[in-house]
Amino acid sequence: MSDPVTRLNAALEGRYRIERELGEGGMATVYLAEDIKHERKVALKVLKPELAAVVGAERFLAEIKTTANLTHPHILPLFDSGEADGFVFYVMPYMEGESLRDRLDREHQLPVDEAVKITTDLAEALDYAHRHEVIHRDIKPANILMHEGRPLIADFGIALAVGAAGGGRMTETGLSLGTPFYMSPEQATGDQFVGPATDTYALGAVLYEMLTGDPPYMGSTAQAVLGQIIAGEAVSATKKRASVPANVDAALRCALDKLPADRFKSAQEFGKALEDEHFRYGELAGVGVAAGPWNRLSVTFAALFVLATGVAGWALLRPEAPAPLARFSSPFEEGQLPIGEVQLTTDGSSLVYVGPGASGQGSQLWIRRWANLEATPIRGTEGAQSFALSPDGREVTFVVPPGVLVPAPLRVVALDGGPGRTLVESVIAVWDWTPDGDVYFTSAPPTFLLGRVPATGGGSEAVEIVTEFREGEGEGLHAFLSVLPGGKMGVFQVWYAQNGVDAEVWAIDLDTRERRFLVAGNRPRYASTGHLLFGTPDGALMAAPIDPSTAELTGPPVPVAEGLENEPDFGGVTYSVSEDGTLVYSAGGSGAAGQSEFVWVTRSGQATPVDPGYTFTLGTNYGLRLSPDETRIAFNSVRNENDDVRIKHLPNGPEERITFSADPDYRPFWTPDGLNVTYFSGPSVEDRNVWTKRADGTGERELLLDDERSFNQGVWTPNGEQLVLRVSATAAMGLGLRDIFSFRPGVDSAAVPLIASTEFAEAAPALSPDGTWLAYNSNETGRFEVFVRPFPNTDSTRVLVSNNGGFAPVWAKSGHELFFIDESRGMVATQLDPNSGRVLTQETLFTLPQGYVADNANSFYDISSDGERFLMVRGYVDDSVGEGFTGFIVVQNWFEELCERMGGC
Repeated sequence: MSDPVTRLNAALEGRYRIERELGEGGMATVYLAEDIKHERKVALKVLKPELAAVVGAERFLAEIKTTANLTHPHILPLFDSGEADGFVFYVMPYMEGESLRDRLDREHQLPVDEAVKITTDLAEALDYAHRHEVIHRDIKPANILMHEGRPLIADFGIALAVGAAGGGRMTETGLSLGTPFYMSPEQATGDQFVGPATDTYALGAVLYEMLTGDPPYMGSTAQAVLGQIIAGEAVSATKKRASVPANVDAALRCALDKLPADRFKSAQEFGKALEDEHFRYGELAGVGVAAGPWNRLSVTFAALFVLATGVAGWALLRPEAPAPLARFSSPFEEGQLPIGEVQLTTDGSSLVYVGPGASGQGSQLWIRRWANLEATPIRGTEGAQSFALSPDGREVTFVVPPGVLVPAPLRVVALDGGPGRTLVESVIAVWDWTPDGDVYFTSAPPTFLLGRVPATGGGSEAVEIVTEFREGEGEGLHAFLSVLPGGKMGVFQVWYAQNGVDAEVWAIDLDTRERRFLVAGNRPRYASTGHLLFGTPDGALMAAPIDPSTAELTGPPVPVAEGLENEPDFGGVTYSVSEDGTLVYSAGGSGAAGQSEFVWVTRSGQATPVDPGYTFTLGTNYGLRLSPDETRIAFNSVRNENDDVRIKHLPNGPEERITFSADPDYRPFWTPDGLNVTYFSGPSVEDRNVWTKRADGTGERELLLDDERSFNQGVWTPNGEQLVLRVSATAAMGLGLRDIFSFRPGVDSAAVPLIASTEFAEAAPALSPDGTWLAYNSNETGRFEVFVRPFPNTDSTRVLVSNNGGFAPVWAKSGHELFFIDESRGMVATQLDPNSGRVLTQETLFTLPQGYVADNANSFYDISSDGERFLMVRGYVDDSVGEGFTGFIVVQNWFEELCERMGGC
């Protein structure tokens, strides 16, 4: 029975039953156990074997008795102690809640009043213990439990018991007690005779961290920290946080004085000084020890001794050398590659991502635990696209949208599967799940409110209308909100529908709703190193130091990673960073970030570049169409910040620009004779007119329709006499105005409604080759589906074609098949009865892989005349990144590299 839990349960049979391990510290491993006799949950702590060997069970148990009689509201009592089968253990109450360490890791800083109140409560407990001649010796955030808002000191006297029992052998064997950041100078120099002033110093260090976010003295190694504690300059919390009152700063400086004799005479005095607004203490000095040659000399020699010897007693708790940087590509098995968002768990042990459906079709959430070779699909998340992980890494909240910008319920399930719950009935995306239990999301159109809701359920509340306005670009949507530590401030991306390339990062005060511009970039996230991360259009990942309490950038941005794939139409770069410094990102290849390429895709899903090495930058309102003779592609792309229509000659011929307007020109389609290209152009999303231009680039462009409406998609009837057009959405992206009209140039004075609704959105009109059927997608059923209607008598009947969501219908040139994309990104081939429009057969051919363009409002693919190949667009990956490269990179211990590039952290 080598398993520790099995051995423990056997040794403690009849007394305690171990349920699971709760954690591991420097001295002990902690287990959740049941006290069988008293029928209660307890925390059973087992000394580390190497520590127990040095200390000795008998002496430790004799010494720990001195702490058993401590009874105070802010001291966690000792229930029991003993030795069983070689295990030395002690038992304390199991408290629901978290440690102060957990809260500081999550919030970084606490409100001043709350930090002071916690400290005064702890000072009372320490004063009580000191009056009973018990010194804690290891006060630190991890040993302070928060139970229903009340702080409790745990492991009281355990460090003393270990030290007293171990005697001089602790130093001889290299074992020591205490945690470097909170050690007093006398502990740092190895003085075994410590008193109440040591606990006061440690409590001062804890308060300093609660106020400023860091312990008083920092360093990359234990020796560096100890050297600072012994000889570093005196610290001031006010210098790092101006809102700290003068008396609190003065009390801190007194508690953190280098000499024990110059600190408070008792912990009680420390607590009173924190509450006395008139308390003052000395002056800030360059050196924290009182002047005098002997004091300065002794401190200097002590510091040199510590740095030279490394303090032998630090072997047990000395931080290890930084782990080496490690990079991995293709960390996914075949068929499990991410096709959307990715997010690491807080501890970096797992990655949750949008991947293909378990059957190979559609999408769902997967979890890849690095300890396992394969990823596992998360039950109940089929069709998920947008998601956010809980801070504890146990649950995920997600949305299964039936189409782009189409509302759906916001759900929560456990990562291990099981029953879920619904938080909000109608949202389009979820952004963040904060440590204080709020989930932030974007509500359904046309309002597009930024909202939040408790993760446990209940009423949601609106935070802000998620639009910004920029002259010349119209309105931009908020996206990718990330709440900063402390929960007061957030950062988000503003994405402009007319220019997805140069998105912006803004800050928002989540209480006052005030917003302000921070920096140009996309996908902002906070790194636990204290930096704001964000992407750029050229595929760089940038970092800038940021104050999370104000969202103010405190230094210039610096590039910290390169080669990320930038997809402006979908928000920018794709990456995630855990608190332990693991980075994962989607790479765009060497020098190819943000570039796209044309590919031929067979009916079985096999892809081949149309012209290997040829790339272009996809426009926001993009479109592509094969010429009737299949020798050219008409498409629009962005060059020098201008969106124009271009012609690509097949298979490997040149590219020609045929439009030169200062306004965006986009979504081209051919006249039936292949001589002209029709497209849409105008100064704003509310004013797009219909134009045509000779495909060879000669002659002037011709205005076909200048209507009070704005048009965005279209197709010619086979006889070339009539246009079928789709009206634009509103600037606020409300979808109700997406309707389908017809227009006969030279005959009609205005466009005439074909399929129009004030309540639903219709888009992607597609005419059958014989002109008798009109296919389109609409969200009238609650999600986008594909319908067909007779043409031109569209009111005579309507046939539902798709049954699993559907958009972007395109007819085969033969007229025998209609293709569309279902909500799981599957390419579906449908045969329709030419007389009734009824579905005869339907088959899913393949699923669009990660990096392929697809949405319900753009013309993003076309079909060869034989119906065997699809012309599509995907993100470009340079072959130089390696054969078999999947597009995803994992970097472990990345913070070392980040801090080096930033010049320190």
